[in-house]
Amino acid sequence: MKKDYKQILNHIAKFIELTKDEQEYFCSILKHKKVRRKQFLVEAGEPCNYENYVISGCLKAYYLDNNGFEHISHFAMEDWWISDAYAFLTGEPATLSIDAIEDSELFRIEKTEMEKLYFQIPKFERMFRILFQNSFVVKQRRVLLHLSQSAKERYLSFIEKYPSLEQRVPQNQIASYIGVTPEFLSKMKKEL
Repeated sequence: MKKDYKQILNHIAKFIELTKDEQEYFCSILKHKKVRRKQFLVEAGEPCNYENYVISGCLKAYYLDNNGFEHISHFAMEDWWISDAYAFLTGEPATLSIDAIEDSELFRIEKTEMEKLYFQIPKFERMFRILFQNSFVVKQRRVLLHLSQSAKERYLSFIEKYPSLEQRVPQNQIASYIGVTPEFLSKMKKEL
């Protein structure tokens, strides 16, 4: 087994146990991709045919409103998955854009290959179901906290939950994620 795959195989081992043959099959369907800083992985309106595992780097998924304001849905760094789940699962055009905050390296699984993977190794369905469920729970919790917490509480929750992201993500993107202006975030941080 190539050393390149150790990180993703360790990630998968948190959910399911694979035989050597299953590991080899899984690795054979992965596509390696490098994305430069500010380069798009997915653009809104385009198809989203891949689920992406982050080997290194950091990416953001966001929605641009009619006024051109960016609303960040989520970030992904090492050992995380990122995609426009709605577009990936339904085949509809992406509503989110995804681009790299840092130069990033990914493994990608094409939708048709994932369907074959589920058929060949059914335990992968369980793993991805768990990942999607966890993602759903996190996003639902985020929406509820956004509705019930003050901006200060949302910021403190963000840095508590993702302490390393604050050092890697520009302040204006953190502001977008927690739903405030960059100026308000700067003022709030001074008060803290």
